[in-house]
Amino acid sequence: MADEVEQCAGRVDRQQDAQNLQDRQWLLLAIAFLPVDGTTLGLYAPFWSPISPALFAVYCLCNWRQLRIAANRYLPMFLLPVACIILSIPGWLKFGIHLNAAFMSITGLLGVLATLGAIALAFDIKRIPWRTPLRILIASYWVSFGVGVVQWLSIRLHAKPLTDYFSHLMYRQYISDNSVWGGGRPQFLFAEPSYIGMHLFGILLPLMWLMRGRDRIYAKRLRDLIVTYAVGAVLMQAGTRIVIDSVVALLIALVARTDWHDGARRVRGMLQILGACALGLLGVLADSRLSAIAENGAEGDGSFFARIYQSLDPICGLLTHPWTLLTGYGAGNIINAVWAGAAKAGRLLDGLGMNGGMVTGFAAGVNADTVWTMCAYTSVIAEYGLIGLILLAIASIVSMTRVFDTAAAEHGVWSKTVICWLVLIVYLYIQCENYAFAALPLFIFAASKLRK
Repeated sequence: MADEVEQCAGRVDRQQDAQNLQDRQWLLLAIAFLPVDGTTLGLYAPFWSPISPALFAVYCLCNWRQLRIAANRYLPMFLLPVACIILSIPGWLKFGIHLNAAFMSITGLLGVLATLGAIALAFDIKRIPWRTPLRILIASYWVSFGVGVVQWLSIRLHAKPLTDYFSHLMYRQYISDNSVWGGGRPQFLFAEPSYIGMHLFGILLPLMWLMRGRDRIYAKRLRDLIVTYAVGAVLMQAGTRIVIDSVVALLIALVARTDWHDGARRVRGMLQILGACALGLLGVLADSRLSAIAENGAEGDGSFFARIYQSLDPICGLLTHPWTLLTGYGAGNIINAVWAGAAKAGRLLDGLGMNGGMVTGFAAGVNADTVWTMCAYTSVIAEYGLIGLILLAIASIVSMTRVFDTAAAEHGVWSKTVICWLVLIVYLYIQCENYAFAALPLFIFAASKLRK
């Protein structure tokens, strides 16, 4: 009888181990695909096509019993989609509802929760060792960098088979010369070249901060990856934003690293910051697009000007119907805000001596499923109003400060590095509207775990 009980228990343990292994595979796949957010293999969204949020969601579903613990720990974030749906009701009643666009918006919010829940499940609740996931993450970003190098070589060597392959692989391609988005640039595996900084400084740099004091080898590997990636992207002329992002991230990293209470270190830190500012000035002078902006203003670069009027349209739409400033136009209704504000935005730009026709042309050329703002704050306010933006900020901060380990409870959450990380996150999302990007959930989860 005892032998039968032991055999039964052994079978249960083996089944449980097999189930845990299968669950972990979904997690590792999601981590491996974090740098892959711009290919035709991903899920469609107006400006990117990620894979990882769906895989994180599968991992959460595989562990739905423990997911209740994560949901309780980060309850304000898990209630946020409900609040956003409630805020959308007035806009839906007034302007109608675009079902597909609304689905993309709400699933974007759920993607944040899937990423946050999966990270919490894996590393807080199930206590999975972090070295294997981190090795996979570093390796996947090196692979994406290698893809970018191959793209750059194929462009420079005019290797048409390769450029054609990457043009078909990427959802919005910047590879071939006939790209409407500005061709002849490597984009790695990202939705567009401007997302390089989002990945380097929204995901990898904070992970490097986390590894300090825990594992110097992995901190060094992350540092080498970040530096190589940033320098390589600049040298390959992948984009203008990576130049600006690198300088901003360097300044914030120097502030976080410097001990301002020590006189000698304070002087050295100030000299390093001055050096970073000088490096940024050289970057502006060396980059033709940045130089054009500096010399000719906003219209000196088409992409930069587009980012202005793509946000100006919906903001003017909010002013057209002032009550929408509070609750927004509703999930998926950014296009209604764009249409409502296009004429006013055009007149405003004309009055400033700029080309207001670009604004109205943009509004006429997009629909509910293809419109984009390139700014998370514009998108949130356009869909969910100032109330939605305030709720997002409150939910993020409250969830971040609800710590569940003794060290964080004793020493508090608000270290200098956490504040610098928050500033960096706020900056990065100015030019990234993708709700489900991993930078915010990573910050919410890991801010309390940064060692002083």
